[in-house]
Amino acid sequence: MIGLSLLLLQSGGFPGLAADRAPRVEIAWNRLYDYEEVYGLLDRLVETWPSLISRRTIGRSVENRELIVYTLNDASTGRAEDKPAMWIDGNVHGNEVQGAEAIVYTAWYLLENRETNERVRELLERSAFYLLPMVNPDGRARWFRDAHSPHSSRTGAMPWDSDRDGAFDEDPPNDLDGDGNIVQMRKLLPGEGTHRLSADDPRVMERVPSNDLGIRGDWVYLGSEGIDDDGDGRTNEDGVGGYDMNRAWPSMWMPGHVQYGAGPYPLYWPETRAIARFIYKHPNIAAVQSFHNAGGMILRGPGAEGFGNYPGRDVRVYDELGKEGEKMLPFYRYMVIWKDLYTVFGGFVTWTYEGLGIISFTNELWTNDRLSPDERVSRSSADRMWFDDNMMQGSGFVDWHPYDHPLYGEIEIGGFKKDVGRVPPSFLIEEMLHRNAMFSLRHARSMPRVSIGEPELTDLGGGVTAVDLVFENLELIPTRSARAADEKIGSPDLFTLEGESIEVLAGGFRRDRFRTERIDLAEHEPGRLTSEDGIDGRGLVRIRWFVRGRGEATVGFSGEKVRDVTRRISIR
Repeated sequence: MIGLSLLLLQSGGFPGLAADRAPRVEIAWNRLYDYEEVYGLLDRLVETWPSLISRRTIGRSVENRELIVYTLNDASTGRAEDKPAMWIDGNVHGNEVQGAEAIVYTAWYLLENRETNERVRELLERSAFYLLPMVNPDGRARWFRDAHSPHSSRTGAMPWDSDRDGAFDEDPPNDLDGDGNIVQMRKLLPGEGTHRLSADDPRVMERVPSNDLGIRGDWVYLGSEGIDDDGDGRTNEDGVGGYDMNRAWPSMWMPGHVQYGAGPYPLYWPETRAIARFIYKHPNIAAVQSFHNAGGMILRGPGAEGFGNYPGRDVRVYDELGKEGEKMLPFYRYMVIWKDLYTVFGGFVTWTYEGLGIISFTNELWTNDRLSPDERVSRSSADRMWFDDNMMQGSGFVDWHPYDHPLYGEIEIGGFKKDVGRVPPSFLIEEMLHRNAMFSLRHARSMPRVSIGEPELTDLGGGVTAVDLVFENLELIPTRSARAADEKIGSPDLFTLEGESIEVLAGGFRRDRFRTERIDLAEHEPGRLTSEDGIDGRGLVRIRWFVRGRGEATVGFSGEKVRDVTRRISIR
């Protein structure tokens, strides 16, 4: 048995199988972590693998919390800036907390498996990752610290006049009974209500259908737990903040009267400005993943119908990754934001694609469909209650209990706690994190990678040689997306040939594999050919140069979102 254990320790990486070695950094994946703990986990990774992961503060939030980007890169194979990189962020909305854990898991998985998993090692050798676990650290900190519902603390913390009464944040939800939860309020009004108690479970409220007999219910919903703090006749309508940092990006941005939460202008919030500066300064970012948290969706743009359609060449990339994602992520659906969900103006992943030409996805991490694989189980309140009773021993529900409300009088307070609905139960967290991390790695592995083929030399006489070369993109994502090419975003790709004893007379892109005369010759600098179109995913570009002279030469390729590659050739 000792020999077998030793063999297991020496073999394989740590893909999560109990038979493999224990991880160097033990992290419990059956819980969620607050603001300080998230950075603490990532800092432990930095301490353990200082040559592979580093940290950099790129800005601060409204409440002065750090925005820290962790760069994951194998420096022994080059600088992160010289490789195609993937940006991954999470926790854009304060209550969408598990996005941060998904990012910690992704970094942890890559680092733990680098030495023993060939695919992981190869991915880290040729690419880099920029990881921002919390876009909205203020909202996250408040969600963990204060009483909330599953849907509150979505915003950032800058004071905002949500109800337009000239005051700021003056009517938040109130934890009336001091139990740390913002749940629901209901009142008994016999024969005058809109709801009745379910005969199967009196904790569940059922709406009484409209009828001609005048039958009414005995209960009314009074909304979220709270009081009318500002005396305007409404309850909980102006809590902390009240804006949306996923509506504040430059692409298809619309003002607040069109798109709620957009702010006065794009990138108004300090968190969004810091992120935009970082991304603009890193044109090597070739893939983007943003983690949100509810609905089980793999989303791509456009966010608004008015934008039109994405180019077919890019849609093919999106479709392949999105459909593979559906296989990797049970109960998730690959969707177009405006068409299959709702209109979003000024969204982050629409900006990173439409404004920067980067293939970008948003994953909505949790779906209540994961509570049971049985399609016969519906997603009703009764079924959620049944699941909580039988799988969580009732820990997710606050039983209805009396309270004397200053406006409504005798009422009852009860309902699901803040970590029920948008957040998975503890025993399903790790599966959710692992599946989404693997989807991110599939996306990252698709970033462009170029190789240069063997040259074909043709002696044309008079000391002139035709040099034919094939530049091939081995991966799915093009070196320049069709969007980048169409809008001339960033720098075009560059193909070069040079040598001390070589004179480049002419050169250009071949448009026909079999007819060498069909070539688009460059008008200037034939040894430095540029291409807005780049190299398509799993595609190739054929180039013919005409040179005079004999000797050694270097052929090269460089692009913003792909690692530079060169090849030495001999012209004899």
